[in-house]
Amino acid sequence: MADSLSKNKHLLWRAGFGIGINQINDLKNKNIKTLINELFKEDGFTEITYDTPDIDPTADYMNSTAPAEKKKEMQQLNRDQNNELNLNFLDKMVNSKEQLREKMAFFWHGHFASRVVNPKFNRQLLNTIRKNALGNFKTLLFEVSQSPAMLNFLNNQQNKKDHPNENFAREVMELFTMGRGNYTETDVREGARAFTGWSYDKEGNFKERKNLHDEGSKTFLGKTGNFDGSDVLNIILDQKATAIFITTKLYKFFVNEKVDHDIVSTLSTNFYHSGYDIKKLMTEIFSSSWFYDPKNIGTRIKSPVELMAGIMRILPMHIQNPENLIIYQKLLGQMLLYPPNVAGWPNGKSWIDSSTLMLRLQVPQIWSGLRPLEYSPRPDDDIDMGMKSKENALNKAFKNPNITIDWDRVDLIFAHKNCEDYLIQNPQSLDMNTVSNFSDKTTKMNVINLMSTPEYQLM
Repeated sequence: MADSLSKNKHLLWRAGFGIGINQINDLKNKNIKTLINELFKEDGFTEITYDTPDIDPTADYMNSTAPAEKKKEMQQLNRDQNNELNLNFLDKMVNSKEQLREKMAFFWHGHFASRVVNPKFNRQLLNTIRKNALGNFKTLLFEVSQSPAMLNFLNNQQNKKDHPNENFAREVMELFTMGRGNYTETDVREGARAFTGWSYDKEGNFKERKNLHDEGSKTFLGKTGNFDGSDVLNIILDQKATAIFITTKLYKFFVNEKVDHDIVSTLSTNFYHSGYDIKKLMTEIFSSSWFYDPKNIGTRIKSPVELMAGIMRILPMHIQNPENLIIYQKLLGQMLLYPPNVAGWPNGKSWIDSSTLMLRLQVPQIWSGLRPLEYSPRPDDDIDMGMKSKENALNKAFKNPNITIDWDRVDLIFAHKNCEDYLIQNPQSLDMNTVSNFSDKTTKMNVINLMSTPEYQLM
């Protein structure tokens, strides 16, 4: 019984964002195969969007002659729409029945990292990733590579015949598909020539601008021909190195940062021969006995978004000012739609430093209204996305996150249960005497204290 609870908890954290409060009652008795089937069940895809209407694409409000007030207004609108997208994505992670889709989307969101101001382009890329998160990697790669967000972020609209820009071609190989060591600088140059003319129009539709495309012969990864961008992506997908690189990254994220190369070799061979079927690969991972090996349980440090989503899933809460959650993302170092660079977010111990660890341990108390938020964002206007002028007002608002938690429901759910069995991945590693010393024996204080332990940071 305890063994099945441990496995089910592990699966829900790795294939989703932790246990939802409505899953607690039957989690001990649930068969792991049933739980896997539930995670893979698709509910009908719905796009993430924002309420504000899109800006007229023909009106160039950001050009040098536009009035300053108009520019300011547009910048504010962009920020508001991006913030709404951010919160709607977080809401899906917390509340969607399709936990695995959103967890895979979260992974691909970091893998295909892009950071652009245009909210329409961000929305488009985010939904492309979510739609294809468990589909075919070839489809996902093509759609992402032809998205205006990625073409803009990696400067491919500046990639023209006679003046190739190598940025896009390099990152596609280095970060999105094969990884370093599997291509040469010549391949980067020739790949860039193949991608010349890949661009988009003002509405955000992909466009191949034939007059900007280099029609000459190219030699890329040992093949020669008059290649275009699609040919290059197909040649990349023909390389077994691509399957190995993607599988290794998925293994590090979903299983263990210490890679078992024999397991990855088998997984990547199967992934390659399936024609890059992501769902098949993830089914193989979650159905394998080695996935539930004790060395893989409770060994990953939750990223800030995983930490926040996990708390929100298990504590039924009403958040009066959800925009407050963006400041927590910033303070903890992971703001959705805003990766630090094209390589995405680093993982593991990089999430923890002296200031973020203290805040991470205090979030359950702050959100429960037991202590104020005593941190403020670093005055870095790049990551503030233009919010610096409002920082003082923002910080006052963020002292009180205006969260109401239904503790009566928590009491009811955890009645006759050990909270630590559900909140901590490896409860045996926890000194319950220390936790009890700080508790007044109520479920509320027990839950808050357990969530404030270093052990709760692990999944």
